[in-house]
Amino acid sequence: MNKVEIIGTGSYLPKNIVTNDDLSKIVDTNDSWIKSRTGIEQRRISQGENTSDMATKAAVKAIKDANISADEIEFIIVATATPDNFLPSTACIVQKNINALNATCFDISAACSGFIYALDIATQFIKAGRAKTILIIGAEVLSKILDWKDRSTCILFGDGAAAAVLKQGEKDSMRAFFTGSDGRLGESLICQAKAVDNPYMKTEVKRARSVVKMDGKEIFRFAVKIMDKCIRKLLEQSNSSIDEIKCIIPHQANLRIIEAASKRLNIPLDRFYINLDKYGNTSAASVGIALDEVRRKYDFKSGDKIILVGFGGGLTYGGVVFEI
Repeated sequence: MNKVEIIGTGSYLPKNIVTNDDLSKIVDTNDSWIKSRTGIEQRRISQGENTSDMATKAAVKAIKDANISADEIEFIIVATATPDNFLPSTACIVQKNINALNATCFDISAACSGFIYALDIATQFIKAGRAKTILIIGAEVLSKILDWKDRSTCILFGDGAAAAVLKQGEKDSMRAFFTGSDGRLGESLICQAKAVDNPYMKTEVKRARSVVKMDGKEIFRFAVKIMDKCIRKLLEQSNSSIDEIKCIIPHQANLRIIEAASKRLNIPLDRFYINLDKYGNTSAASVGIALDEVRRKYDFKSGDKIILVGFGGGLTYGGVVFEI
């Protein structure tokens, strides 16, 4: 099997910063209430940029970081729950924008687990010899599917994008993947699409609003349990001890979830990289944005191991251990 490396990353966030105090002007909340329950202090909210716009900007940065040209890219995989359109795919729009005309393009939908799913798919394509160079992107404009009068959801999310370039290489960086889903809990985090509506309907269509609805308690229980399970499985499958892991990058959903998982695993909280205070929950972009920041902030040595772990709507979950 071919060996796979991450050779470049990039991220993009809208310039518009919305603080907790800003939100308190449009919904019944305040800064201390939000911080105490989530750890979030602010988030970035688009003022017109769509998902493909942000995905393109993150992709351009990742391509530059990888020191490749766009025509080397053989696949573009975009993970998003907030595409520009039902069709064409956001990946095809990015392809046009960056002129990567040799690429096969498609979107995947795994909500907040999307970046990890895309990373897994790209890795398997390269290992199997299907491609040598793949661009993956996690991008979301969650602000367009929020109910801005619902303080239980609108305070949590932000907009952003992250990208990574994977390439067949000399070193096998990807040590282990673990993914899964539990569709039985799908309605605990949901944004409904347009209902079936045509001239042949026998009953009147009840039109649903396409906004995020969440059972926060159910998601909390699931997230803590699944982060524990994923990290233990990844350590086992990669034959690694926790002391060998230089950094754990969790999905940036809620500080309470990360704190609870830290206690459950008996891993100090300072081993987890946390940036949700600045960006909120950016869904499929979340771990990718954090990964890009980590690569630029820390002086890793070759062979250092990192864990990415995520969970989201579906419900979905997954993680990866890889070496720098």
